[in-house]
Amino acid sequence: MTTRFSLPGSRLLQSYHAPGWLPGGNAQTIFPYFVNLNPAIRYQRERWEMDDGDFIDIDWLEGEPDKPLVILFHGLEGNSQSHYALSIMRFLQTLRWRGVVIHFRGCSGSPNRLPRAYHAGDSQDIDRMLRYVTQQNDSRKQNTVCYVVGISLGGNALLKWLGEQGTQAARLIAGTVAVSVPLDLAVAGKVLDFGFNRVYTHHFLITLKRKALKKNKQFPGLLDAKAVAACNSLYEFDNLVTAPLHGFRDTDDYWRQSSSKPWLGSVRVPTLLINARNDPFLPESVLPQRSEVSPFVSLEFPQQGGHVGFMYGAFPGKLDWLPQRIVNFFSLL
Repeated sequence: MTTRFSLPGSRLLQSYHAPGWLPGGNAQTIFPYFVNLNPAIRYQRERWEMDDGDFIDIDWLEGEPDKPLVILFHGLEGNSQSHYALSIMRFLQTLRWRGVVIHFRGCSGSPNRLPRAYHAGDSQDIDRMLRYVTQQNDSRKQNTVCYVVGISLGGNALLKWLGEQGTQAARLIAGTVAVSVPLDLAVAGKVLDFGFNRVYTHHFLITLKRKALKKNKQFPGLLDAKAVAACNSLYEFDNLVTAPLHGFRDTDDYWRQSSSKPWLGSVRVPTLLINARNDPFLPESVLPQRSEVSPFVSLEFPQQGGHVGFMYGAFPGKLDWLPQRIVNFFSLL
């Protein structure tokens, strides 16, 4: 059954065009992190105790009970306070839609309990989380229409889950949008280790290494603490931490098995993939062709936007284009 929700004064947005004062993929990526453009969101936090002894923290945005629920999976080391999460939830709030940000293990501000954490191909956790949240939605006797947004790493895990589930995914959700996805993790990992991109790598490694070293204190002997402290690339970190903690042989095995691009042909839920062609995390040459995705996948690859940037308007700019594009896509399903 197709459900359409009208938006007051809404229209199908034109393709993204970056403001003239913010040129280049790096500037478009970095600027939103340093400018506070989003008022705080008052979430209602729920802690879900999982069967494996761990927990997931879930931040709910309340809305009208007859409006859709939008579920958001954040990116690497992101959370419900990330600029993209705040801008999307703020826009949902203006529409009185409901929203929820699901934190991956260890990303909510509290360390998770198990040796494992989260990773880019964790479609099993995506499945657990979606089933839990949609069941909660049903138990509240609210509107059962659920949409999902995946950002960067969260988008990769979501797309992989969609491909694995095929037609079964439609039993839980009605549509998805994936944004700035590192579709080929091997390529993305390599480009992040060269040139200016090492700034992003350093940024990620600060918190990744800190968490890993705390995990090693929690579970003595779990990791090679000296090697973790000394590593300076995502390839090294994934070889020392991510791969062994999550059952992969090494980094190459982890990146190969976890990349979402091979699964795009198996997606059977309406999905919009938004990746800027100047995203510094993924070369334009890796973006999929129409022949590589299923008829359920719409491709939108603007020339500009950076990595989860997509700012527009006069200085200091706004972050409304992406939330509006997401909601417009869902409203037309």
